[in-house]
Amino acid sequence: MMRAFLRCAAAGLALGASGLGVGAQTPTEINFGVISTEASMNQKKNWEPFLQEMSKATGFKVNGMYATDYAGVIEAMRFKKVQLAWFGNKSGMEAVDRANGEVFARVVARDGSVGYYSHIIVHKDSPFAKLEDILKCDKSLDFGIGDPNSTSGFLVPTAYIFAAHNIDPKTCFRTVRNANHQANAMAVANKQVAAATNNSEDLQRVAAAAPDARSQIKIIWTSPLIPLDPLVWRKDLDPAVKVKLYTFLMGYGRIGTDDETKAAKNILADLVWSPFHPSSDNQLLPIRLLEANKTLMKVQSDEKLSADEKASQIAAIRAEIAKIEATQKKADAGTLQQRVTAFLDADKAGNQEELKKMIAEFAAGTSSTH
Repeated sequence: MMRAFLRCAAAGLALGASGLGVGAQTPTEINFGVISTEASMNQKKNWEPFLQEMSKATGFKVNGMYATDYAGVIEAMRFKKVQLAWFGNKSGMEAVDRANGEVFARVVARDGSVGYYSHIIVHKDSPFAKLEDILKCDKSLDFGIGDPNSTSGFLVPTAYIFAAHNIDPKTCFRTVRNANHQANAMAVANKQVAAATNNSEDLQRVAAAAPDARSQIKIIWTSPLIPLDPLVWRKDLDPAVKVKLYTFLMGYGRIGTDDETKAAKNILADLVWSPFHPSSDNQLLPIRLLEANKTLMKVQSDEKLSADEKASQIAAIRAEIAKIEATQKKADAGTLQQRVTAFLDADKAGNQEELKKMIAEFAAGTSSTH
């Protein structure tokens, strides 16, 4: 049933695209980038069933690309080595700004929530019970922080903790090591570091893959809600490919028989997700605001700047913040948000015919951005 839906969507595009003129050949292979939140062996175990389903449904050979760090996936997209990828919001922003990327979907948590949390974690037997306990900055503690392009492992704790308290982690802690979420969790569980960053999604993954280790971890700080991760493709991806991929991704776990949708949801659950939601670059606006405010705090506390230099930089950053806030306000009231709300209402009602129609309309819109 899902494949038949994809064939209809592709046929519809072929009719609508007849006036596009001569373009690049439609590829037969798609490389899907996966950011490094844990060891690639663990990621492949959970991702390959999903990528195989994508291959079967779209007719493309879909290859998983598992880089050793977030920058590897960003650069792979920049140099056209991957066509679409799962990013965090921070790395997704870098892909949009530097790699001709475009957000088109967002992941949704297994429980249906659309946000997650950054955490500071310590060993359960640690004397540290609250954030302030690790911020004495006497260089006696070893600290694990995330990849520099990680939203929850780096940007959020940097903005909400270190920049907010005017603390440089490198002068606060004895050592600061960058690692992926899984490595930081295991370092805390094995008492290799005193504290580390992590997030609510990856602690679920640790609980599933290494329950004994998870039982050794306690949380001492939780961030405000962070928007869940974007799926990003290259803007110049062939329109026919965009339609096929979009139709599969939005229909996966929604369109098909009860057995088909149940099987799809089980595969997504192994990624700690449920069916995807439509999205756009506007999803990144809260992260852009976070980055701007982090920069503002840094400038305000920079004693090396003259009064005039500081005033000039602060004025420019505040102007950028105002611009982001105005764009966010416009996006919140925009037609895309209204269409997404209608889509989610149809999904909640289980109206597959209406969902098929809406997915086709969303997909047709993606092809026009080529």
